[in-house]
Amino acid sequence: MQLGRHRYRVVRPARAPKFAALYEGRLGAQFCLDKATAVMFAQAWGLAARSPHTIVYLPLRQAEMPTDHDWGRPLDMVLLHHRLAFPPSRWKQVRSRLGVGRPHTVVLPERAWPSRSITDHHRTWHQDFRDHLRWDIAADTLVLTGSREAFELEADQVRALAEECPQHRASDPETHCCAEIGMGRNRRRPDRRRPYAELHAEYSR
Repeated sequence: MQLGRHRYRVVRPARAPKFAALYEGRLGAQFCLDKATAVMFAQAWGLAARSPHTIVYLPLRQAEMPTDHDWGRPLDMVLLHHRLAFPPSRWKQVRSRLGVGRPHTVVLPERAWPSRSITDHHRTWHQDFRDHLRWDIAADTLVLTGSREAFELEADQVRALAEECPQHRASDPETHCCAEIGMGRNRRRPDRRRPYAELHAEYSR
């Protein structure tokens, strides 16, 4: 789609998720999802990491929300590579110009959700480490921006939501299965504009 002199490629699911709840919480963002939405989230995560010219859009506000909690204002989600240099404030304009779109199949490699070593994760605490996810709230949307490295450092948790949590819940319906995805610099050296927060994604149903 064209917006002034800028041209953007926006990818969204052919069918919006049926069950999901995403909202801004006290420590970041809270995300409740079922198996189908967890798979969709993992696919979106892998695509955002590997497609630096694509805006990946998950229209979550249309979904059925859990009734056992006051979830507050519902949010959509946008994932994008930092190379796109997309200002979150522009998202409202982009979304308003989206049409029905056209079908497109995305094929991701098997290693789209790699497991990273403990050493790799320890590097994120160093002062000179720069590959953190960045987050903003714009137009009722959580916008997550990062490099491939930033997305891949959290990819194993996202994959586990889709692949491991269903088995855990089948074995024990009362078990708590979640991912705690870091957004921003660590707490010791936070950004002033967007301090460290977490996307707490909880598997439900």
